[in-house]
Amino acid sequence: MAFFHGVKASEVATSVITPVSTTAGLPVVFGTAPVHLTSDPKAYVNKPVICYSWDEAVAALGYSEDWDKYTLSEVMYSQFKLYGVSPVVFVNVLDPTKHKKSQKDTTGRAVSDHQIIVDDAVLLSTLVVKKSSASEVAVLGTDYTAAYNDDGKLVITLLETGALYSEATLVLEYDAVDATAVTSADIIGGASADGSSKGLELLDQIYTMFSLVPGIILAPGFSEDPTVASVMKSKALNITDLFRCIVLTDVDTAKCKSYQDVNEWKKTNSYTGKNQVVCWPCVKNGDMVFHYSTHLLGVIGVMDAGNSDVPYQSPSNQDMQITGLCLKDGTEVMLSLAQANLLNSQGVVTAINFTGGWKSWGNYTGAYPSTTDVKDTFICVRRLFDWQYQTFILTYWQEVDVPIIPRLIKAILGSERIRLNGLVSRGYLLGADIDFLESENPTTDLLQGIIRFHTKITPPVPAQNIENTLEYDVSNFKSLFE
Repeated sequence: MAFFHGVKASEVATSVITPVSTTAGLPVVFGTAPVHLTSDPKAYVNKPVICYSWDEAVAALGYSEDWDKYTLSEVMYSQFKLYGVSPVVFVNVLDPTKHKKSQKDTTGRAVSDHQIIVDDAVLLSTLVVKKSSASEVAVLGTDYTAAYNDDGKLVITLLETGALYSEATLVLEYDAVDATAVTSADIIGGASADGSSKGLELLDQIYTMFSLVPGIILAPGFSEDPTVASVMKSKALNITDLFRCIVLTDVDTAKCKSYQDVNEWKKTNSYTGKNQVVCWPCVKNGDMVFHYSTHLLGVIGVMDAGNSDVPYQSPSNQDMQITGLCLKDGTEVMLSLAQANLLNSQGVVTAINFTGGWKSWGNYTGAYPSTTDVKDTFICVRRLFDWQYQTFILTYWQEVDVPIIPRLIKAILGSERIRLNGLVSRGYLLGADIDFLESENPTTDLLQGIIRFHTKITPPVPAQNIENTLEYDVSNFKSLFE
């Protein structure tokens, strides 16, 4: 060591490991978007995009009020306009190179006031305008302009300086997006021959792309399909072989028009996952009809934001931005408290307008009542367990491949106890502890570099049954003689 005369200092790494923050309810939404309304329709096809605002989402994916065709627009409106919750990860599976139809006029289209309005979802790059089928192709920017208006309709305007300005009819050729060509198989997706992923298979890429773990998965408009719902459940239980989260799914209101039909449909189609929330019926806001899962996503987002992003609270009895219940076709649905409670007892989440306006109603996952394990039946308990998974993994990933010595064990135990005690003191847990048990760490495993910790946590369960016993107290008659 070099000679030194005086005083000096140095530092070592902090002995307490800082917890990693996660977005507990990060939504990952699969569906279709009106990409023909964007500047680059191919930019976000089976490529997740994270959006923090309405403008950002519209710029990336476009927006259309035709929610039956473009399901991501429904979630976009609900999250950003009604609930004000962000961020949202959108995955559009509508591929304009695949889901399209070609149009070639054989007769001319009428020009009105030097304009033609086209209702089709035209891909602008494919648009061809001619005076007649045998004529030369008109020049964009010279003879005409083409742009979508606020109603999502394509407006072709003839320029006064162009060769078509005085024409009464024109012939159009183009490719148009065909959202009806998108099937459940596109949502399910899979691995392509070139090694790329599509649909739900993209879940494994979310953390790599955004450093955020999926917290809630939904596919409104497609999750009524039992095949899609089963894949959603499966994928959510094993994200990148590390994480897990819940899925929000809807019951098909075309087949379940009454609350009495729901339980049989739920059991027959295996909507019974312990990480699955089953919703019925649809909801409306004014004249707009939404899938229930879309609004429940907003409810959870608002609730989590009020709880410092700790998912310890049940989404039941929370305010909903709705004006009623309905079927997908808009038919109004009326539910009494007793009928809503029956659905709850069958593991179905619904809504009631009992006191204080419309509220979400239901605490159980789809696994109830066939499953009774509290961590798999209460939505809030299941979510907190999933959150504990991802928080522990991400916080202590930095300790992977560090030498197994007592200091490592003590560092993890000490740091995790501090974090858990903080959750207890804030009321997010009733109690918690972590141990390193010799019985769970045999020498054969230690020789392979495997160490195991054992954490016990007690998330609170919702007070879904509050009772009060009244008694007539005759002893108070004595006050008459005082």
